[in-house]
Amino acid sequence: MNKLIKAQENIPGFEDIMDAYERIKLLINRTPIISSANLNKLLDAELYFKCENFQKVGAFKYRGASNAVQSLNVKEQQKGFATHSSGNHAAALALAASKVNAKAYVVMPNNAPLVKKEAVKSYGAEITYCEPTLEDRENTLNQIIEKTGANFVHPYNNPMVIAGQGTVALEFCDEMDDLDIIIAPVGGGGLLSGTAIASKYLNPKIQVFGAEPEMANDAYKSFNSRIFVPSVSPKTIADGLLSSLGDLTFKIILSSVDKIFTASEMSIISAMRMIWERMKIVVEPSSAVPLAAIFENRSFFKGKKVGIIISGGNVDLSNLPFNNSQ
Repeated sequence: MNKLIKAQENIPGFEDIMDAYERIKLLINRTPIISSANLNKLLDAELYFKCENFQKVGAFKYRGASNAVQSLNVKEQQKGFATHSSGNHAAALALAASKVNAKAYVVMPNNAPLVKKEAVKSYGAEITYCEPTLEDRENTLNQIIEKTGANFVHPYNNPMVIAGQGTVALEFCDEMDDLDIIIAPVGGGGLLSGTAIASKYLNPKIQVFGAEPEMANDAYKSFNSRIFVPSVSPKTIADGLLSSLGDLTFKIILSSVDKIFTASEMSIISAMRMIWERMKIVVEPSSAVPLAAIFENRSFFKGKKVGIIISGGNVDLSNLPFNNSQ
């Protein structure tokens, strides 16, 4: 069932991102910004990487999940929290719920990466596995919510989640107020939406770009046609970028994002390996998509000061793509 996921609440603004930061700043890591002289020389650009692979649960998702959990009163929190997720949001919600001694119920597709399944378990969530379709995820989740009364926290199409994800760019632009470009990976669009809201407010001259796998390019198609195009049978190594946009994220991206680039699977694998080898940090495939897009469009980025959001570092170390890419 491929459809535009609807939300009933309003689009968040910059003040909501500021409120989110005040709410979660003592719970999250303020992640580092690093650069690589080698990559700068190779691409003839200044690249700065905001490393959310060093965030709690190893991904930016902890920001949005924490904001959603912390925004509720104690009575509401004790009902517990429920979501569907292939991994990072599930782990983030489980940890965020544990901070308020609440239960987390997670629906995961049975083909989710093992490393992400194990991570979600380790944070104490009650996991229900389902077939890897949106319809099966939603049906299974609805059954759990009906049974438990838990609060549903959507992985990206939720104003509190979007506001929480916007705190990545809030920190980035606070430390670097003269970026020409900021680029983030896009799947469901929560990170890119929050990035656009925060960045455009703090630096009106900045350009905000999304980066997406060529083999899962629904956001690219939706953005350029200005008509929602669902994600249908995406086949990409970037497992964190398989989701369709939601109505909130689609509206924000249409109004505030300047361009969406795509990158081939080989470019994603090559960029991921390059980050590992030259920057000495562990990133998952989804995190490498922005750098892959820059490599494929190097003349566009030449001479620019570019902020890149590294979205996460949860990867199966026993199944790295490098060995199969040569």
